[in-house]
Order: sequence, then C-alpha cells, then structure tokens
Amino acid sequence: MATKKVTVTIPEDLLEEIRGEAAERGLSAYIADALRLKQDRDRLRELADWLQEEHGPVTDEEHAAALAELEDLDAEHERRRRVHSSHAGEAA
Repeated sequence: MATKKVTVTIPEDLLEEIRGEAAERGLSAYIADALRLKQDRDRLRELADWLQEEHGPVTDEEHAAALAELEDLDAEHERRRRVHSSHAGEAA
C-alpha cells in the first residue's frame, strides 16, 4: 500500500496518550487505523441518515431490539475471547 507523509497538529496531551498506546505498532499505524475507523463511522452515519429518510425514524421498540442484539453480540465476543485466552494459556 502506498503511503504519503503529511504534517498534522495534535494537542500535546492527546499525543502523549496515544504514543503510549501506539508504542508497538507505531504512531503512524495507530493514526491511520483511527482515521479508517472515523471514515467507517462517517459512512455508517450517512447510511443511517439515508435509511431514516427512506423508511422513517427508528421506533423505540426497534432501538431496544437493536441494543439487545448488540449486548448479545458483545457477550458472545467476550465468551470467545475467554475461550481463546484459556486455550492459549494451555498451549504455553
């Protein structure tokens, strides 16, 4: 993948925080990942806005059902992480 060097201005306190988190991957990779996530979120917001224009606003019941499904997904991801971690511990 081609890259291009750019100059950005970041508040000092934020830069210090992310440097610690980005240590192994590097600051550039960390920021590129963050920008991709932001771009994905913006696109998702555009899709949600378009869907609301086409189909009307989300009802309270639909919103509650979506939150419940997200909680189920989060619980499943956590279960899988625990299973993976316990298997990784057994291999060590």
